[in-house]
Amino acid sequence: QVQLVESGGSSVQAGDSLRLSCAASGRSFSTYAMGWFRQAPGKGREFVASISWMGTSKYYADSVKGRFTIDKPDSKNTLYLQMNNLRPDDTAVYFCAARDQEYLVATTEARDFGLWGQGTQVIVSS
Repeated sequence: QVQLVESGGSSVQAGDSLRLSCAASGRSFSTYAMGWFRQAPGKGREFVASISWMGTSKYYADSVKGRFTIDKPDSKNTLYLQMNNLRPDDTAVYFCAARDQEYLVATTEARDFGLWGQGTQVIVSS
């Protein structure tokens, strides 16, 4: 069964750092563009970051640019999101996602990603 499982969410203080992981199983995701999205209470799902299947192109929401880093090492079937200088408005459930087919470009649209994890909660207190 192909699945994505996120981990690493926690409750932290403003200014702290966290690293989220998304473990992929069932197949190799080395040829799939992947991304991170988040959903805050009472809000819709929003784009956070995405990465091309080769890992050479990375895209970030303006709100996280300079603070978050997405990575997809070739040696691991895992997607990461390093989050530094966290703020209370980063509080959300974070989801990882993968595109349905190999070799597609990374995008910023949730509708372009067909495989999703169950999410991991991040809470940032001031």
